[in-house]
Amino acid sequence: MGLIIHTKYTQDPEILKAYDEVCDVDKNEVNWILLTFADTKSNILKVGHKGTGGIDELKEHLKEDEAAFGYVRVPMSNDPLSQRTKFVLVSWIGQQLSYMRRARLSVQKSDVTKVLRYFSIEVPATEHAELDADDILVQLKKAGGANYDRQTSNY
Repeated sequence: MGLIIHTKYTQDPEILKAYDEVCDVDKNEVNWILLTFADTKSNILKVGHKGTGGIDELKEHLKEDEAAFGYVRVPMSNDPLSQRTKFVLVSWIGQQLSYMRRARLSVQKSDVTKVLRYFSIEVPATEHAELDADDILVQLKKAGGANYDRQTSNY
């Protein structure tokens, strides 16, 4: 995507580099990144983790006492000839997260979406079960409009 956008909370140039990796469908296997806070007191985000195992691998890095923002590339198709790529923004708020951190997240999320700009859906989650890959795929199909495989889908 190549945009140079830095905000108050997303100053680290590695964030943009990692974002570009996820968006580069043709040349890069990295299909998710997880932005975490530099430490428990900081409001500055950094690339905490990245990988090639999709939403299931990302979930392994989500902690109950932390907040984080994930960005995941999801391949979709109704048939072998209609391959397309969608992106998902995950807003993670661990159930044991402090109330002060929770209070600041809406402002921080606004900054995050200025950098991680292109996504089809946002999935807010407080539990790992809310990040089921199959459920997310259904949400993406619903958000995508026309569904040409309705005979095989449940919605």
